[in-house]
Amino acid sequence: MEKNAGLGLNLVTREECVLVIIDLQERLLPVIAEKEIIIQNTLRILKFGQLLDIPVVITEQEKLGPTLAEIASEALGVHPLGKVHFNCFMSAEFNHRIKQLEKKTLILAGVEAHICVAQTALYALPLFKVHIVADAVGSRSIENRSMAIERMRQSGATITTTEMFIYEILQRAGTDKFKAALQLVK
Repeated sequence: MEKNAGLGLNLVTREECVLVIIDLQERLLPVIAEKEIIIQNTLRILKFGQLLDIPVVITEQEKLGPTLAEIASEALGVHPLGKVHFNCFMSAEFNHRIKQLEKKTLILAGVEAHICVAQTALYALPLFKVHIVADAVGSRSIENRSMAIERMRQSGATITTTEMFIYEILQRAGTDKFKAALQLVK
């Protein structure tokens, strides 16, 4: 048996993950606390995901308008999936898309942390590894965001940050992908 066999089971890899961007919509974002940081970090992980061919799924809650223009224009070829339920998995279209991708790990970003992000994460946990990009999720209040992150952590989700996710996927320095990714974290 190899010396390091079994180690690194909690590390995410590019091959096993899908980035899920939940409800970053024009009508909802104006009331989200620290929205600029959430948008900036979501754009970073979205650009990084495209750089490394990580699949992206975007959702839109009914009646909250389209996905924010900055996100939509960066997510070339990604058609947002509409939903009426807070839990993304209650959407047949979302469920079908996630099954079709055959990935083991969901990387979640978006809003609101204590509603749609949390319900999606809590539902997914028995079936998937779930990573919450803490600096790319938000709520109308900081308290609701904090409580949501804590509840998801207690339920088994991995809490990460934009930079942690990027460097974990990269695994090493000195590659062309590393050099391109550096532009996203500077």
